[in-house]
Amino acid sequence: MEIMERIIIVGLGNPGARYENTRHNVGFMVVAELARRWNCPLISGKWRALSGQTQWQGRQIVLLQPQTFMNLSGTAVREVTRFYKIPAERLLVIHDDLDMAFARLKLVRGGGAGGHKGIISLSQELGETSFYRLKIGIGRPGAGNVPAAMPVDHFVLAPFPAEELAVLNERLDTIILGIEDWARGWPDKAMNRLNAIR
Repeated sequence: MEIMERIIIVGLGNPGARYENTRHNVGFMVVAELARRWNCPLISGKWRALSGQTQWQGRQIVLLQPQTFMNLSGTAVREVTRFYKIPAERLLVIHDDLDMAFARLKLVRGGGAGGHKGIISLSQELGETSFYRLKIGIGRPGAGNVPAAMPVDHFVLAPFPAEELAVLNERLDTIILGIEDWARGWPDKAMNRLNAIR
């Protein structure tokens, strides 16, 4: 019997109803949509995370939403990657990015954390930074109708306004297609698709 390659797709966010649909939880939102489309329920269990497993296009896929709160995301990811002995090139982390315009997409491998505490936690716990990251722009205070004086921590923990949620929902098909390219082992194709969205 052929052993299928296993990959892990992680969405970063904070657990609990109060954080649903907040800017900091856009990674959770994308993984939840992947779980819905791939019929892969996310359940509570080991690794201090909601997780699900499915077979897709010759891959064994683990979907993960760490439940340790954003600043400790790396603990859950470390546990699951060590359990399955997953190398960095088979790990994709989806997260918000303050320094990119709202709804811009960028798939990268490695690079700095840019002050993102979830990515800092992952880098520290994994001992490396060479995993893949899908960054989804959320902008900064001062753009659109957001006052420039709004503290960044309030901004990232605030819900997306309805008009921004609508834009994100319109882009979900492209986001999912890009993730599927990556999952098939085509990172360059995924980058071409996702990084063209500005």
